Amino acid sequence: MTKTENYAYPSGLHLLTRWQAGEPDAKLEMANVFNAAIAGAFDENFAVLAPANKVHSTASVHMLTLSILNDLYGTQSWDYYNTDPHRYVRTNLTVSRLLGINKFYMTWALYALTCEPLGQKMMYPDKFPPGSDPDITLINKQNWHLLKTPNFTTGVPKAIDDILRATQELTGAAPLLQISAPYSLAADIYGQEPLLADIVNEPDTVNALLDHLGDTVLAPWMDHFFSQFPDGWVELSDASGSPFFIGPENCQNMSIRSIRHMLRHKPYADRVFDNNYRGDFVAEAKKKVRATRRRGAINAGNGASEGRSKLLELTEAKVSVNPVFMMRLESDKVDVSFYEAQAIQRNMPLTIGIGSPEIDRNSIEDLKAAKTEAAKMARSYVAAIKRVCETVDLPEDNHVAQSWPSHIYFEDVNGQSQFELVEIILNEVYKCTPFERRS
Repeated sequence: MTKTENYAYPSGLHLLTRWQAGEPDAKLEMANVFNAAIAGAFDENFAVLAPANKVHSTASVHMLTLSILNDLYGTQSWDYYNTDPHRYVRTNLTVSRLLGINKFYMTWALYALTCEPLGQKMMYPDKFPPGSDPDITLINKQNWHLLKTPNFTTGVPKAIDDILRATQELTGAAPLLQISAPYSLAADIYGQEPLLADIVNEPDTVNALLDHLGDTVLAPWMDHFFSQFPDGWVELSDASGSPFFIGPENCQNMSIRSIRHMLRHKPYADRVFDNNYRGDFVAEAKKKVRATRRRGAINAGNGASEGRSKLLELTEAKVSVNPVFMMRLESDKVDVSFYEAQAIQRNMPLTIGIGSPEIDRNSIEDLKAAKTEAAKMARSYVAAIKRVCETVDLPEDNHVAQSWPSHIYFEDVNGQSQFELVEIILNEVYKCTPFERRS
């Protein structure tokens, strides 16, 4: 009989490595594992929570799961996301177990699936997640104000509700709805380039568009969600509205402002968060100033302190839309010590992301050097998280029963991930000693 216990860390990762390498016996073994999972053989195991007194790991695995199901069964993208919620949940949870991830985090192609109910033309590749068609946008400057509230009881919203119900049934975790924040939704249905041009030339129009999307689409979607799942959470995602893409000032005054506008007067506002603004380092980047050499010399001494001040200002704005935990993503590029200090100062848990480029096997020139760097990096991340956990106020369960990403967070594990690096990072998680909680 196939049992999840047979694939406890790191055995499951070794099976994934062999499958990825194309070994025929590994594919057969994977088929046996997923046949059992889909039939419900692992359901009891899925209710086992991560340990509450140790650093744990979370991961977004829906892309890897799609790759596996496509290889084993020929499952295609549309069918994977839209038709069988229990298959979706069971296979994603199984992939998490095979990886050695000990806190579940259910994800999907959220940007695409936020656009689709509005009528945006979509692209569903056979074995890759869907995306909006960049050549055919849904709205433009003349008609965006005509966009109406979609029906949340059918199509994609219903498919997502069904996935959330199955996740709660199997894990006991409160449902987590993931949808786009206003700016990223606008970028997908209005177009990235037109939106960037309007930021420069018509900022008031951009803010009006964002408010319309929040009031007409996203807030009603959240209203629907909380009517179904009053104990749930909403995770907004806003990569397109990040400091890296539109600058820290626009991120604060447009992206983050539009979220606060959308949540005004909402009774569930404290259960909604956005945790994926990327590129904090740009807040500290020095701007090129056309000035005399002498004037430049006068201003040079204040550059570092001014940059840190702007980083703190950006952090304050980010916390205003994510008061749940402090997040440091790979693309932020700011040293982890900053986020550790901020988490302790603000009495918040700390989550540290492992970016997909850091574990992408196609991007690695020297695997031996990458392994050494991964171990060093993971060691410092685990130590920072442990110090935060021992310092801040935490509930007894250390949030392991919550459905949002925490501690060491693999931002994207997919069919091209280098599983040897994943194992090295997780090894630092597993060997970390239990917390010594503050009295």
